[in-house]
Amino acid sequence: MDPLTQAVVGASFSQASSNSKKVLLATLCGFISGLAADLDTFIRSGTDSLLFLEYHRQFTHSFIFIPVGGFLCAIFLQLLFGRRWSLSLRQSTFYCTLGYATHALIDACTSYGTQLFWPMSDERIAWNIMSIIDPLYTLPILFLVVLAARKKSILFARIALVWVLAYPCLGLVQKYRVTQLAADVAAARGHQPSVIMAKPSFGNIVLWKVVYEYQQQFYVDGIRAGLAKKLYQGSSIRKFDIDKDMPWLDKESQQAIDIERFRWFSMGFIALDPNDKFRIVDVRYSQVPHHIKPLWGITLLQGASNNQHAKYITSRSVESTDRETFVAMLLGNSIE
Repeated sequence: MDPLTQAVVGASFSQASSNSKKVLLATLCGFISGLAADLDTFIRSGTDSLLFLEYHRQFTHSFIFIPVGGFLCAIFLQLLFGRRWSLSLRQSTFYCTLGYATHALIDACTSYGTQLFWPMSDERIAWNIMSIIDPLYTLPILFLVVLAARKKSILFARIALVWVLAYPCLGLVQKYRVTQLAADVAAARGHQPSVIMAKPSFGNIVLWKVVYEYQQQFYVDGIRAGLAKKLYQGSSIRKFDIDKDMPWLDKESQQAIDIERFRWFSMGFIALDPNDKFRIVDVRYSQVPHHIKPLWGITLLQGASNNQHAKYITSRSVESTDRETFVAMLLGNSIE
């Protein structure tokens, strides 16, 4: 999730477990600790542009690291404010651990993938029930957290917790509805998908992107799950096959290893860019749900040395036509 969401969700849990005398301290502890796990984004390499994909949402986001992360945040806050605000290490550790614990669970609600069980497993957990940024989720929590801090009342924090937990449940219901329609659509096409992936589009849980795999082909559609469900039919793209798509590539080279790293990050949803035979893309993400216009991928270089890395690239520019199409789909209107 975005930093603001992580911070206010962490603050709401710490507030709700405090009392009127400690609510401001709990707010500070939860707010900062809710952000702390994303310090892993600073783990980068100048020569290996895929390194951050491996470490973001890894050890700092695992269940086993929660008490460690909470304690480190508590020590940091003790050094800054402990003596001035008469905050004991025990109290700050309790509030910080609560705030820190929320981070990975909220991230797992998105589609990016979070290694909750590291180091026992490197599986990327992605429940696909919320967008990485969703104002309808974040703003009510922010309002209630601020209100709780200003009024020194944990009642508002506990109301915030209701929304913190209820909204992902609503996303789960929406995902079920979308997945059912996607299965029906695939069946109508005569397909028996080996996997169906449904994820919310940007900033909402009404408009969804659906990708399913059938006979080594990815089929991409958009589905609006309002009171009535509406299908926006997309297109398809062949699943990446290293032997067919890049027969020239040495399977022992670093670039070949990087393809597997990117496949792991993308949970297998990778394909060769139809406009660039040296670029592999993540089919899960696009600006418009039913399009295959990926936001990121990796580019390989034919003739590169065996130890040269593939290059991670992003493409997040939004065209006006894409924006208009997205809004039309979100409102349930027809598109050309």
